[in-house]
Amino acid sequence: MIPLTSKLESSEKEFNVLKQELEEEQFSIGGDWTYEHGMFDRALDEANKVWLRIPFEVVSGSVDGEADENDAKIRIGQPFVLKHLYEEGIDHGQSSPVFGALFNQFQTPTDPDAKIEPKWVDKAKQVLSQVEQRIIH
Repeated sequence: MIPLTSKLESSEKEFNVLKQELEEEQFSIGGDWTYEHGMFDRALDEANKVWLRIPFEVVSGSVDGEADENDAKIRIGQPFVLKHLYEEGIDHGQSSPVFGALFNQFQTPTDPDAKIEPKWVDKAKQVLSQVEQRIIH
């Protein structure tokens, strides 16, 4: 994980407004959100192994990442880049492909914090700069 400096850090926004702005920049809500905090994620590579993440915490209201409307106001945390490496091929730990597909959608990373090449850090900074220009008025 590599933290990035951002003008967005510590700023507060309405969740729905920020979500819409970030979706226009190819971000989505990360799957590990709660009603109190979460992350906006954008894959930087085609294999979905390198990610730019923008964390947030709820200041007021609550977030439901799957609802169209939320009353939450959020504070943006420090963005970062991370890389997850996965074992290529079949997950031999599953006894049944159907059972595994129903209950274990995502394979555990073989290296959840792999070394990140400089080109991905540069790309993350470029994307973050575009996001800052869109969001900071």
